Amino acid sequence: MSCLLQSIPPNSTFPHLKTPISPPAYDSLTAINKRPKRTLHILAANTSTTSQSKAKRSQEEDDYHSTLKALNSKGRFPRKSLGQHYMLNGSINDELVAAANVREGDVVLEIGPGTGSLTNVLVNAGATVLAIEKDSYMAALVRERFTGLDRVKVLEEDFTRSHIRSHMSSILSSKSPQDGNSSSAKVGITSNKQWLVELLFPLFFPFVQVVANIPFNISTEVVKQLLPMGDIFSEVILLLQDELALRLVDSNLKSSEHRPINTFVNFYSDPEYILKVSRTNFFPQPNVDAAVVAFKLKQPVNYPRVSSIKSFFSMVNSAFNGKRKMLRKSLQHICPSPDTEAALCTIGLLPTSRPEELTLEDFVKLHDLIVKT
Repeated sequence: MSCLLQSIPPNSTFPHLKTPISPPAYDSLTAINKRPKRTLHILAANTSTTSQSKAKRSQEEDDYHSTLKALNSKGRFPRKSLGQHYMLNGSINDELVAAANVREGDVVLEIGPGTGSLTNVLVNAGATVLAIEKDSYMAALVRERFTGLDRVKVLEEDFTRSHIRSHMSSILSSKSPQDGNSSSAKVGITSNKQWLVELLFPLFFPFVQVVANIPFNISTEVVKQLLPMGDIFSEVILLLQDELALRLVDSNLKSSEHRPINTFVNFYSDPEYILKVSRTNFFPQPNVDAAVVAFKLKQPVNYPRVSSIKSFFSMVNSAFNGKRKMLRKSLQHICPSPDTEAALCTIGLLPTSRPEELTLEDFVKLHDLIVKT
């Protein structure tokens, strides 16, 4: 199916929303030429949609002025405590949806829909959207905007505390499979066996994704929560702080920025930096730029083979404790230093190796040699 580390500090003050403000200058996107160039024709209203969907679909362009109008309608301003920075450039939302290759019939989880600008693009692409919004005022705004459109469901929750599997099971069980034996899916859904439902969903709903302009202050939590869900989602497309985005996709060794999160990301996914987004595209304007990153999630069967995932990441976290420590020191509470040195030599590394010098494969081999489970 298609679906953390530093926060971007919001501006210390916000202008009164009813005070005229000049729109920020348009900043062209700097695309990364790793993927074939995508066209945005999939974002147009699909001719096969129902008349009800057409009637309820928002036709108003999401730009600077419409964002202010939407916020003013609820008497709201961006909340620093929630890390709220609203997207002002509709073309970036188009790029997000294009990067996810969202098509008619796809199911998409959106985190922090705000005024519903990205939700609108997803709906226009034909997706069913489950939007999770912590701010009650914004949740109400999105519900009102898409009133009567059964392809949009808004939950007022803190995403970091949400039961995503349960919510997605509910959404998927209400949809008819597009392919395969529908009777088999029906048996799975009505059996009340959660494990069977989760087993059948990847077979009949292969395009369940996460596409989100997430609040920057929960980026690490979101990544950690979503990436191990390869049995539910096929891909996670997130707009993150640019510095964090570069760090998460960086596969270079011997970097001072290499952290346990890099091993975590590569264990559960194949990450790709898609494009950079200038800070001028947000209101209020943050202090740094952002970027779109695509995480292609691995199926559990394709995870690196370790005897225990829990003990594996416990070892990895221990390895990075103490900046620039050699592994024979940082892991001595797990294994005597001489044994760690011997294990490193066995896998072709120096006995003085440091954690940032090891690849994911190296950590897997080291875990098998020194951790007894």
